Amino acid sequence: MSGLNMEFNVRRLAADAGTFLSRAVQFTEEKFGQAEKTELDAHLETLLSRAESTKHWTEKIMKQTEVLLQPNPNVRMEEFLYEMLDKKVPMRANNHELLGESMIDSGHEFGPGTAYGSALIKCGETEKLLGSAEKEFIQSSAINFLTPFRNYIEGDFKTISKERKLLQNKRLDLDAAKNKLKKARVADARSAAETELRIAQSEFDRQAEITRLLLEGISSTHAHHLRCLNDFVDAQAAYYAHCYQYMIDLKKQLGSFPSTFSNNNQPAGSSSASISVPTAQPAASLPAPPPSQTSPALNELRSTSGTRKARVLYDYDAASSSELSLLADEVITVSSVPGMDSDWLMGQRGNQKGKVPITYLELLN
Repeated sequence: MSGLNMEFNVRRLAADAGTFLSRAVQFTEEKFGQAEKTELDAHLETLLSRAESTKHWTEKIMKQTEVLLQPNPNVRMEEFLYEMLDKKVPMRANNHELLGESMIDSGHEFGPGTAYGSALIKCGETEKLLGSAEKEFIQSSAINFLTPFRNYIEGDFKTISKERKLLQNKRLDLDAAKNKLKKARVADARSAAETELRIAQSEFDRQAEITRLLLEGISSTHAHHLRCLNDFVDAQAAYYAHCYQYMIDLKKQLGSFPSTFSNNNQPAGSSSASISVPTAQPAASLPAPPPSQTSPALNELRSTSGTRKARVLYDYDAASSSELSLLADEVITVSSVPGMDSDWLMGQRGNQKGKVPITYLELLN
């Protein structure tokens, strides 16, 4: 029995070798223009070209999306190796989360009761929220966008490539059978060649139909990828919307500090160690200047046309084009303008000029 199996295997190998040799000869003769080549119909050629184009651009979009989601090539390589080893990628803090942790730690170091320390903590908490939003966006994009694209390349297109290769082999067999029939001179040889040609034609037609059906499925693939693209855009929109809202909330928090924050630049025990941070108010309702501002220096400034340097105590957003926006801790030049409300001075920063509230300033000697 084993002898029969061995003989069968030898015959099959010999037949395979003969087929391979026949295909190689046909392919070589076609390349040198010594043999005719059966052309695929125009529709099938169009479908094949469309499949190649789909593969090319799907791979390119995948690659660029991976770069967008993870710009660090070393981290991408590490994640690829974990995937190849079928192991879970270890969780790591992203850049937003690392920055947030540093801000929070430094804020506690400077003191959460100080303006700067509290602002650092608030910014750090927001950065961590941004980091979490980024992770959710990456995870959603990987599942709903990258994975379907990768499944197409590693699944559907591999099947198409396999069937396309079979079609090419069947086409070579068909053309080899045609050449054999042309060269046949003896009646028996012609009869055998005609039989071989009919079989080759039938197998070629069958394989062409299988390949065509697979290639026509590209339209369904495009429809599926369109849904994935919509999911990706939705994920991006949600991500940026969350980030925008987090930053808007942070701006509101930074603009409304509690009144118990202490001023880091004042020595301990100073009468201005506990300050009240006012919000932007109309000129008619600004609070009266603190005692430190009703100094001879201020009176002197108002009685002369000179200028003085002043340090900005708090951020101030200009309410009109006649006012000057301020940033805490910056130093500007101020002067008194005759007829101006007593709660205001004229401020200047470089070429920018505008009214500034006295309660936001500390005149410098």
